[in-house]
Amino acid sequence: MIRRSASVVLAAMMALGAAPVARADVPAPVAPGYVVPEFSAQAVDGSTRHVTFPKGSATVLLFFLSSCPTCHKMLPEWNRAYQRRPKNVNVVGVLLDRAPAAFFEAYPVAFPVVQSPSRELLQSFKVSRTPTTLRVGAGGKVENHGVGILDPITLGQYFRP
Repeated sequence: MIRRSASVVLAAMMALGAAPVARADVPAPVAPGYVVPEFSAQAVDGSTRHVTFPKGSATVLLFFLSSCPTCHKMLPEWNRAYQRRPKNVNVVGVLLDRAPAAFFEAYPVAFPVVQSPSRELLQSFKVSRTPTTLRVGAGGKVENHGVGILDPITLGQYFRP
């Protein structure tokens, strides 16, 4: 019975356009007002990137898997939103798995991407499905959270000034 329920949940998540990252017993996603931590992570180019949430700006975090077909559909939308963003909106992609060698040639990204530094980070951000889009304001306060495919109008709300 439990296995059947898990299969039903997984099928529903896939139908809604979100791939699971962890088991179904993880906490509910972050909600507006929740505070997330600053972090440092290795960028896919090998450099270290410090992700902070300074006053007077917003940061959009894009959590994705290289193995997630739904994430592949969001990458062009995220690229367009990134290219149109106001100067006070920072954007960082967080790759949750190890991308195959030619991934970024097949799926180019316009925004900076870091490797997820730890399982603890995912737990602090409560990421349980991908793609996940988070808008974080000053001090790490979550302003908006979305999972799965977001239409361009909704996505524009994440990238607003």
